[in-house]
Amino acid sequence: MKPSITDKDGLLRLEDQLCFALYSTSRAITKQYALLLSEMGITYPQYLVLMVLWSRDGLLVSEVAKALELEPATTTPLIQRLEKQGLVDRKRSSEDERRVHVFLTGKGRSFYQEALKIPHALGCATGVTPETAAKLIAETQAIKDYIEANSD
Repeated sequence: MKPSITDKDGLLRLEDQLCFALYSTSRAITKQYALLLSEMGITYPQYLVLMVLWSRDGLLVSEVAKALELEPATTTPLIQRLEKQGLVDRKRSSEDERRVHVFLTGKGRSFYQEALKIPHALGCATGVTPETAAKLIAETQAIKDYIEANSD
């Protein structure tokens, strides 16, 4: 049986949609990160947590979640796995037991030196120069900012 075409004007061709271009590119880049990070024994989401902590150690779980634009319930398992690997420690706040701070361990801090190679390696794997990356980051951030400013 021959497939029928509903979109005769081609207005919804997958390859012409910004959403699919961003989605498929994100998946391809994440696969490259997975290859690069496998040597460190961490996943891409764990790498993101570490990047937040390398910028500012000792954050609350909720602050890490906010930085990653995730729910704390999604972030907590990532942090727990990093703790099992000896990369972070969690400590309850002395003022409020419900608040949990996340600190890098010595091993977690040492991963920073290894991670410094990742951006260059990703650029080589994707053919994206630092200048192009900066432009893409600015453009995608502008799209996100516009959506956030204009959503109900």
